[in-house]
Amino acid sequence: MTVDPAKVAVGDQLPALDLRVTRADLVRYAGASGDFNPIHWNDRTAVQVGLPGVIAHGMLTMALAGRLVTRWVGDPGAVRSYGVRFTRPVVVPDDDEGALLELTGKVAELRDSDTGGARIAKIDITARFDGKTVLGRATAEVALPD
Repeated sequence: MTVDPAKVAVGDQLPALDLRVTRADLVRYAGASGDFNPIHWNDRTAVQVGLPGVIAHGMLTMALAGRLVTRWVGDPGAVRSYGVRFTRPVVVPDDDEGALLELTGKVAELRDSDTGGARIAKIDITARFDGKTVLGRATAEVALPD
């Protein structure tokens, strides 16, 4: 989906995005990132360190939340900045369904670019797992297409 920049207004909701995170996703992400910490694949280790079970990599959760914005704007290269705080883990069960990550966002601000050209939209992102927010202060700034 590519957004129509002429129709973007503060308060607009981005189309919601629900994604499933499975243990297979964690294995693939570990291979790509080199993060083989056993809290991301071993229940026993995760529980020993005080977690409720195996958790998704924080950066994977962040990347998946970013997909909400890139899908909306239509161009990953349009993202000017993106930041989050990790507030809760996404616990990924050892089953075929995985964990449901529910992503929503809204346009919080619109401004002209400092360098001219495209307008900049600040997007507030909400990421929930099991009904609770897992990312705090999740915001992205994107250049709207001309």
